[in-house]
Amino acid sequence: MTEPVTTNEYLEQRLANMRALEAKGYAPFGRAFVRTGRLAEVRAAFEEGKVVSVAGRLTTSRDMGKSIFADLRDGTDRLQIYAQKNVLGDAYEAFKLLDLGDQIGAEGTLFTTRTGEQTVKITRWVMLSKALLPLPEKWHGLKDTDQRYRQRYLDLISNPDVRVVFDKRLAIIREIRAFLGARGFSEVETPMMQPQAGGAAAKPFVTHYEALNAAMYLRIAPELYLKRLLVGGFDKVFELNRNFRNEGLSRFHNPEFTMMEVYEAYSDMRGMKDLVEALVVHVAQTVLGTLEAGSAEHPIDLTPPWRTVAYKDLVQEKMGTEWFTFDRETMRSRAEALGLGIDPAWTAVDITQDVYEKLIERTFVNPTFVVRLPAELVPLAKRCEDDPTLVDVFELVIGGKEIAPGYTELNDPIEQRKRFEQQAGQDQQKVDEEFLAALEHGMPPAGGMGVGIDRLVMMLLGCEAIRDVILFPQLKPRE
Repeated sequence: MTEPVTTNEYLEQRLANMRALEAKGYAPFGRAFVRTGRLAEVRAAFEEGKVVSVAGRLTTSRDMGKSIFADLRDGTDRLQIYAQKNVLGDAYEAFKLLDLGDQIGAEGTLFTTRTGEQTVKITRWVMLSKALLPLPEKWHGLKDTDQRYRQRYLDLISNPDVRVVFDKRLAIIREIRAFLGARGFSEVETPMMQPQAGGAAAKPFVTHYEALNAAMYLRIAPELYLKRLLVGGFDKVFELNRNFRNEGLSRFHNPEFTMMEVYEAYSDMRGMKDLVEALVVHVAQTVLGTLEAGSAEHPIDLTPPWRTVAYKDLVQEKMGTEWFTFDRETMRSRAEALGLGIDPAWTAVDITQDVYEKLIERTFVNPTFVVRLPAELVPLAKRCEDDPTLVDVFELVIGGKEIAPGYTELNDPIEQRKRFEQQAGQDQQKVDEEFLAALEHGMPPAGGMGVGIDRLVMMLLGCEAIRDVILFPQLKPRE
């Protein structure tokens, strides 16, 4: 029985080929190579007999004796090249020393083979980069999930569908920026390292700033800085960047994630509802070409108008019309009877929220705005005028996951101080006095919204795990 070839043996073989190429005058790691265009552009502008210069990674090679057919890929497309001994001469023998995965540049003439394949008949080629390790599984696809995430570059080479996902992610972000820019929103940048973590209830990552001898926090949300800009006269702003939360890893959570927050002065929650619905519809139509999102197994219909329903109505529909008259112990026992694990320290609001998140929210497939949430859940939003126990907010749920919360923003500094102090409890140093000072200078009434970009991409493309839409997701260290 033949022993399998080890990585070391592959490396030695490729090093030998590299030395043989060097002996023939081919430096293994070349310099810039001027291309006619990327391979997709060359194919799109294909013209019989046209002279082109192309470059890419060698992914297949078929030796016919006195000629070789090979494929190049550059991330945009694949293009066949054709090398002939009687054309290349000594360069043909050097070409035969190439390994799959090597990066080369080639000049030649476009033609179509008898089977209809667009091809470059090469007259000259150069070495651009030697691949000292082989492509995974001989180009049949990288299957090991952990390896795919740890070595995303191999995943992108081996699995063309993965490249499609990230190309679409880039297109989605590009269209979001274009949509908001066309409506007069200014894209701004706020600190990602902050002296105080605020704008959301989450555990921050803590670091130390040597120059100031002070603790600093990677931001959990940009909200409090964006609202300062509303005070300063920026009436329509957004930021699309990273947030960091020192919490768990799961199919739907990565500690470093992309969030967009949008604020518009003189607007409110209803203005944000209209904005996010138009935004998602625009992105779907532009990038996907359809309002049918998700996967074939779990389709999502984004056709507007989207449903709006009150939080209380949803809970009563699931738990009975008397739910909000029950005491905490009755709520706990009824929730546990449905399989929920209830912490003894939870309040009635906490129990109800767990019921909503575990038993209700995940059932919504098509877009649903859940409105009129308990005030305790959202300390930065205005209360409803007709019921001060509720706040004037929405949570947009699509595909069973929250995609975007939107608020009628609280701009009363006196009420905001009370809520911050209540939230901080005994740790009053967590009250953000700098933000309160900004509010005391007068923040206009405003609507605000956050959109989880990773989750939006997952929903639109039908991806099941957040790691599939983040190029380099956080992973447990290898043992």
